[in-house]
Amino acid sequence: MLRVLVVRNDKIGDFMLAWPALALLKAAGCHVTVFVPSYTEPLARLCPSIDEVIVDPGSEATDSQEQQLQQALADGDFDASLTLYSTWRVGQLLRRAGITYRLAPATKLTQFLYNKRLVQRRSQSSKPEWEYNLDLAAKLLKDHNLPIGYVGSPYLQVDDNVRQQRRAELAQTLALPADHAWLMVHVGSGGSANNLSAAQYEDLIAALARQLPGWVFLLTGGPSERVLVDRVMSQLINRQVPVAVCPNHDLTEFVRDIAAADAFMAGSTGPLHIAGALDVPTIGFYPLRRSATSLRWQTLNSPKRRMAVSPTSSMPNPESFEGLDIESVASDIARWLEPADVMQVDAVDEPLGI
Repeated sequence: MLRVLVVRNDKIGDFMLAWPALALLKAAGCHVTVFVPSYTEPLARLCPSIDEVIVDPGSEATDSQEQQLQQALADGDFDASLTLYSTWRVGQLLRRAGITYRLAPATKLTQFLYNKRLVQRRSQSSKPEWEYNLDLAAKLLKDHNLPIGYVGSPYLQVDDNVRQQRRAELAQTLALPADHAWLMVHVGSGGSANNLSAAQYEDLIAALARQLPGWVFLLTGGPSERVLVDRVMSQLINRQVPVAVCPNHDLTEFVRDIAAADAFMAGSTGPLHIAGALDVPTIGFYPLRRSATSLRWQTLNSPKRRMAVSPTSSMPNPESFEGLDIESVASDIARWLEPADVMQVDAVDEPLGI
């Protein structure tokens, strides 16, 4: 069995978009270990394609922690490594660990720390990030004469009994009607991507409430965004919108919360990509910037379950959402969500220019 170490030690969204590559490696019979930071470790523990997890203490690690990490990499007895995002530190760690096959994208100066490279031109954003990752995994398998199969969505699954139990718990805790449709809205961004403003989210949710009678809106945000979330909720209550705020959970519980929703709406952030991996219908907001397009950062759910909204070049600042026609966006989203069973809705797979 080929022992493979996969490195993706940066943000949550980037890690989630590595899951198709992890699934491809696992389906080929590889033993898959991932190298991730502590904040994505809970997600790695949920991934069915991962056998082991090595936690990166980060660039601020003490000498003792770095030595322990180096020893763990050496003890892993890896036949190959696949680095999806490379830094000088990671390249040196892998080389010192004695991994004979070290694959990474042929970008940046750090590519010279790897003996196997693949030219990708990711900056052109000509296809989804997860496909770039798949290409690297496919090269690794091809170089080792292993089969290359297809593994489709969903990449993350929550048992239906667990999902129903979590929905019942939320309904009781938040006094929500369990038999109504729930749209979960992540109003924060963690600073990782341009997003709607708090006022735009308020107006959009209020417009959706008018156009989707019977729907309930659940707000979420990161640990540092609680004040923002509470402010949006307060404004929506004043506008008589049926709204609640999800409890702050650890990441494992947050996955179950997302699975309990009927649809998920957010900027191009980690939570949106968790929802995509769960194959929950998603509505994502993407700025008009080549490095941040809806194609490049496409979610992992099946095509019929994802909808993308982007500004147009005629807007004051296409890289932001300033001037977005909220009523028009709400109408498009409502038409997409309107059927009772949103899981069967035919969605637009290309971004809507609003």
